[in-house]
Amino acid sequence: MTHDSYPAPPFYVEAFTPDEEAVLAPFFTNLDSPVFALRGLPEVVKGALFSRYSRSDKSIRRLFLDEFVGDADAGIGAIASQPEGADRVGVARAEQLYDRVFTQYGDDSVAQLAGAHLAVEQASNILTKVLEWGRLASYLEQSTRYIFYDKHLGDRYRFQIPTEIVEAGIGPVYRDEMTAVFDTYSKVVAQLVTYYETLFPKQEGDSNFVWKSSIRAKACDDARGLLPASTLSNVGIFGSGQAYEGLLLRMEAHPLSEVRWFGREMLGELRKVIPSFMKRVDLPDRGGAWSEYLATNASAMQALAASLEAQPAPAPTVTLVDFDPDGERKVAAAALYAGSNLPEAQIRDLVSTMSEDEVTRVFDAYVGSRSNRRHKPGRAFEETFYRFDVLCDYGIFRDLQRHRMMTLEWQTLSPEHGYITPPSIGDIGAVDVWDRTIARLGRLHASISEKIDPTVAQYVVPFANNVRFSMKMNAREAMHMLELRTQQGGHPDYRRVCQAMHDQIREVAGHSRIADSMSYVDHEDYELARIESERKAAAKRAVLGIAEPSA
Repeated sequence: MTHDSYPAPPFYVEAFTPDEEAVLAPFFTNLDSPVFALRGLPEVVKGALFSRYSRSDKSIRRLFLDEFVGDADAGIGAIASQPEGADRVGVARAEQLYDRVFTQYGDDSVAQLAGAHLAVEQASNILTKVLEWGRLASYLEQSTRYIFYDKHLGDRYRFQIPTEIVEAGIGPVYRDEMTAVFDTYSKVVAQLVTYYETLFPKQEGDSNFVWKSSIRAKACDDARGLLPASTLSNVGIFGSGQAYEGLLLRMEAHPLSEVRWFGREMLGELRKVIPSFMKRVDLPDRGGAWSEYLATNASAMQALAASLEAQPAPAPTVTLVDFDPDGERKVAAAALYAGSNLPEAQIRDLVSTMSEDEVTRVFDAYVGSRSNRRHKPGRAFEETFYRFDVLCDYGIFRDLQRHRMMTLEWQTLSPEHGYITPPSIGDIGAVDVWDRTIARLGRLHASISEKIDPTVAQYVVPFANNVRFSMKMNAREAMHMLELRTQQGGHPDYRRVCQAMHDQIREVAGHSRIADSMSYVDHEDYELARIESERKAAAKRAVLGIAEPSA
């Protein structure tokens, strides 16, 4: 399929003078098509330009010339002749527009029109989950699957020392305990590398990089259970002004000092690049009142939940706790809706009288022939849902938590739900040291809970400890997550969680058609799972002539 395959519809080509073209050219990718991109403009100007769209009959390029270029009295010719770096692009005017529309009138939609890339480094694995809670931003987090945490960052291993622990006078004890844990992790991960290198020797045709990367991933997967939640990570974020505002308000309401400190640092840095979107965040009667509302409600709910005074009942790893028994017929009705001219209620009535074979034909047509897992049916699959209660180790939660389109809630980290021990730990004779390490962290957790509170004690809970969380997703999101997270290269534990979810959609909800449509859910088990994806990546590099990375 090429661009030339489609005849251009008739469109008006706006005329610009040579001087106007000289002003526009650096900031617009073309001057003669109705489709173009903006470049080289401050975020506030791009957002303000788009916000003016809704209340002007002008094109965005004409708006830029008439309302945002330099001093209107100077003339376009004079502006065009200004040297590079001069303020020709109306930043002050754009900020005035946001002050009027966003701050004064509270039109939040304009805060979606500009964004910023932000790096947040040396964040604990408590903080990273706070950062990644929102749906409106994009996140990329440093992975524990590909990095050894056996080296110091400055004067210590990569772990956070919370302010609350220092102020309680137990900083030295905490630091010594964390150092001992990371010492143990370093020894165990080294043993696992040797173990897997022996168990899975390099095969003919595999490069050193492919083999080493696969071994590293396997060793990291098993050893990461010893890493405490205080382990540091780096997170890259891209978000709109609206996304950042919501994030910063939640961070200011958080009970942990680390989260609040990072939130204020983020606010200061964001004000350097998108200042107009950050004006409400710390105003006492705006963002301040909002954060206080969030903190008050969270505290009240925590107290109410504590008053239940019940012990956790035994539960499997995955429990489908809620679903719609009529979900498949609702999906079928929604699938038929766009192609008909009938009211939805009438379509639902018609579908309710269909035979099972007729409903199956609707699904077959709507799902079609999927040649890869990225080929997904449309939004009719959003008409039914599944709510799962999950109990698995914190390391796996960290992977599944990234699927932000669902509704996800998790409980406070603690040792009370037990922990996992990978089989390889027994194979290398490290079960005793594994158990002793997790036990000492459990004692430290109890001490911090007593001296400070359980929220701060979360920092010492290792990834191996189980955490309970709920995940509510529609069938379309379930297809995306279950197919992605059961791929051969995935961590075996989250593969098992997602395989169980798929089974329960079929067997508990009775939604066999929806389960069948998820044809790329992989229920197989693999030994050195990562090596196939590494081999495919190596093959692509070879075809493209890209040099093999060093191992």
